[in-house]
Amino acid sequence: MTAYDAATPAHDAPGTAQGAATPAYDAVVLAGGAAKRLGGADKPGLSVGGRRLLDRVLTACAGAATTVVVGGRRPTARPVVWTREEPVGGGPLAALGAGVRHTSADRVAVLSADLPFLAAGTVRDLVDALERTGGEGALCTDADGRDQPLVAVYRAEPLRRELALLATEHGSLAGLPLRLLVRELDLTRVTTDPLASFDCDTWEDLAAARARIRDHGGVLDEWITAVKNELGIELDVDTGVLLDLARDAAHGVARPAAPLTTFLVGYAAAKAGGEGKDVADAARKAAALANRWAAEAEAGDGPKNDAG
Repeated sequence: MTAYDAATPAHDAPGTAQGAATPAYDAVVLAGGAAKRLGGADKPGLSVGGRRLLDRVLTACAGAATTVVVGGRRPTARPVVWTREEPVGGGPLAALGAGVRHTSADRVAVLSADLPFLAAGTVRDLVDALERTGGEGALCTDADGRDQPLVAVYRAEPLRRELALLATEHGSLAGLPLRLLVRELDLTRVTTDPLASFDCDTWEDLAAARARIRDHGGVLDEWITAVKNELGIELDVDTGVLLDLARDAAHGVARPAAPLTTFLVGYAAAKAGGEGKDVADAARKAAALANRWAAEAEAGDGPKNDAG
């Protein structure tokens, strides 16, 4: 049975239209595979916008109660449960079967580890679509309308049931195609962000993903997210306020004042408590000082801006 659900584009607002919390779910991320079209490269470890592909997917499903990664162990942006399929390299259904054994929620997000543009809003859209329709799963379709069973949320009970039936019928799940699972479940097809299911199967795909981030104005946000992940901090950064401050310091004082001032603002915010409002308060104070400094210099009453 097939149903279709048009979700709003991926966003970072709370999950349901009524503002209620998104229902609880676990996540299984498939991070194995031979990556033959990438010459056997470590695909989950490849970077786009300064972040590994696996970490990007883990960020998108950070709302999961438990996240299971099926693949070789590696450092990750957040804690996960590790497991491997049997045999190693046995394909996506074998990997999914191994991952589901470590989940306990009634809903399971199933995601591949090579989705550079997957957003938390897309995962929430899938969970919410599953709740609205009452089916056995909700999956994304790509720009051409093709099913994407590895960008999906399934109900755990029918998912386990069908995996067990397939294993019994074929002797094991190794080597079986995903379509055998998809055709047995009552699924809702969700139309959401067309980039959500863009995956990096080839070097050309990887280059296109990297270029898109550079060319579509997202590089600054990507950089800030990458730095926060690298430093292990959680903070909503008002980039506009900080960029305005850097501009005011550079123009009103001297160009080298911009990075030094933003550093001092960060230090002051940390001493004040380290929340987003502390950054904004410190930035406003420093910006006002830079503007006063510039006004005094123009009037001839203050230091001259002779650096630069």
